[in-house]
Amino acid sequence: MDATVPLLRLRGISKRFGPVQALTGVDLDVPAGQVTALCGDNGAGKSVLIKCVAGIYEPDEGQILWAGRPVRLRSARDAADLGIETVYQDLALADNLDIVQNMFLGREKHHHWILDEDEMENSAAATLARLGVTSVRSIRQPVGSLSGGQRQSVAVAKAVMWHSKLVIMDEPTAALGIAQTAMVLDLVRSLRAHGLAVLIISHNLNDVFAIADRIAVLYLGRTAAQGPVSSFDRRRVVEFMTAGRAGVTEDATAGQEPGGTAHA
Repeated sequence: MDATVPLLRLRGISKRFGPVQALTGVDLDVPAGQVTALCGDNGAGKSVLIKCVAGIYEPDEGQILWAGRPVRLRSARDAADLGIETVYQDLALADNLDIVQNMFLGREKHHHWILDEDEMENSAAATLARLGVTSVRSIRQPVGSLSGGQRQSVAVAKAVMWHSKLVIMDEPTAALGIAQTAMVLDLVRSLRAHGLAVLIISHNLNDVFAIADRIAVLYLGRTAAQGPVSSFDRRRVVEFMTAGRAGVTEDATAGQEPGGTAHA
């Protein structure tokens, strides 16, 4: 794959639900080995867009390219087969199961028709260690006993166990304290350091500017701007989020890299 080609590229993605036009001609680039922050006000279309990438919704129009090749994602399995894993805000963890059981839920390993507990424990421990997750007391402790940051770590580790190439995270630091937020941001840095692409939805601009390499902003279902984080400041991101453009006295395409996208 050409290193200059984004791992994920969306072009002209549109999605309608009855009379509601949720997305209109959305463009987005998500390079490998970088963190792309997807910003936008409530109702901007962020959740619909990531569900199109995750295979939950199929776009009505537009093209999804993976490593430069057009693909159709008709199900979450299609996305997973490519290496796309999504960590939703509710994390989808079972509190009554331990960390190992959660990480292998629905994908349990067997040996001669018997659960291979040793192999699952070793794989879970190795994945957590590779991501630098050291705060859990035991990989056999129930997930219900974990802090918010630890739960997020387990959900991400579960996502990356299966040779994923892109991890989508929906508001991963919402409702977390300062220490737990720092833990999650370190985890995102670890994913990037291992060469994974990360697409993170966040309303917290402090987190965005602490972690992102790129920023994309949606406004009323359209791409308002996208480009390297160095092209933005907090005020400009807020302007794109709330008005779909930068200040009226400034260039409304600021934040647009060459070949990028911005709509006034």
